[in-house]
Amino acid sequence: MLSACNWKFFWFGLYVYPNSFYQYEGEWKNGKKHGIGKFLMKDGSYYEGEFVNGEIEGNGIRYWASSGNEYCGQFSQGELNGFGVMKYFDGARYEGEFQYGSRTGHGALIDKEGQVYRGSFHNNKKQGEGEMHYKYGSHYQGDWVLDQRQGHGIMQYADGSLYEGQWRNDLFNGQGSMIHCSGVIYDGIWINGRPAAEASKLVILGEEIREVMQGCPFTIEVQLQNNKGELVKAESGRVLQIWAGVKHVKLSPNVSDTFLDLEDLEQSLFETPFGYNAINYPLMEYVPEPDKVVNSAESSRSGITTDSSMNETKLDFLPITRRTHGSLQGFQFSPEVEKESSAPPNQRTENGYAAFCNIALALPPDNYRPFMILDELEKKTSKRLSSRTTASRERVSESRWV
Repeated sequence: MLSACNWKFFWFGLYVYPNSFYQYEGEWKNGKKHGIGKFLMKDGSYYEGEFVNGEIEGNGIRYWASSGNEYCGQFSQGELNGFGVMKYFDGARYEGEFQYGSRTGHGALIDKEGQVYRGSFHNNKKQGEGEMHYKYGSHYQGDWVLDQRQGHGIMQYADGSLYEGQWRNDLFNGQGSMIHCSGVIYDGIWINGRPAAEASKLVILGEEIREVMQGCPFTIEVQLQNNKGELVKAESGRVLQIWAGVKHVKLSPNVSDTFLDLEDLEQSLFETPFGYNAINYPLMEYVPEPDKVVNSAESSRSGITTDSSMNETKLDFLPITRRTHGSLQGFQFSPEVEKESSAPPNQRTENGYAAFCNIALALPPDNYRPFMILDELEKKTSKRLSSRTTASRERVSESRWV
């Protein structure tokens, strides 16, 4: 005969709490919720799953009516604890470890925009090592602190740019290297997302005014400098292009320039940093021809000399209306046989420095506007001087007869 104290009751039933907000429907053991059951709340929220001695324990499903979120996974003492999947109302989804109601441990989070994070969490925040795939194709792998990139990390951008180095407050901070998709490289200290030694200007080295002769090769050296005029060695790879131009001269109302229409000559103006516009003048990469070079000590001492029948063509440009005739001693240009000249190649900076070597002034195009203007002005000036001289002579002649 069994004594009453040894009796154990296992039964299924429905219990409505006195406040009528909660109710339980499921298995019972010794007067406690035990086994499989469903705990309902009046607002529509519920838990359905395993119970142990009156507590939510084991595997189950939890739904929050106020937020629309739903969790499926492991529970301990009524809390989300262990491995589970949380589906958020806004479309986000987390799959991973929980500790007493928060995302803590290793997991994967897909946010509402489709961005994916895989790594460590602590108290619902990205913390520790993890990787993030952003919606536009960028990818980060490295350290996180309180949902922000902090520590060491590598960022691969969708356009191909790459940063590797230190982060703080979700920005480049500390030592780091950026390889931009354009080829520009900065390797140095960063402060709040910007280079600490950032180049602010391009400076052409050498004399401010330089005299250059047509056909005579020269070199242009360029530095990247900061606001203090210091060389920025941390930057490399910036692509530089060189071009030349002649200052655009606006003719006075007394000079007709119908024959100098820019549209007819297909010559466009471009802005310069000197406060005026200019007309492009062609440059070329100088390639010396061995049979045309004069190898003499005299020419090396005196520089480039010209034939007496030819004017020097300098940057301030003497007036000419046709292509250059004759030859430069040691560097010959033949108007009879024109050769195509290649423009100087672009240069990439290396440690804040670049040089355009062996460049030269090419022959001016036919009907080159600046030369036509100067030639026209010279003709008009000569005519005025001639008329003044004739009038003066007539006055002298008249005075003799008085």
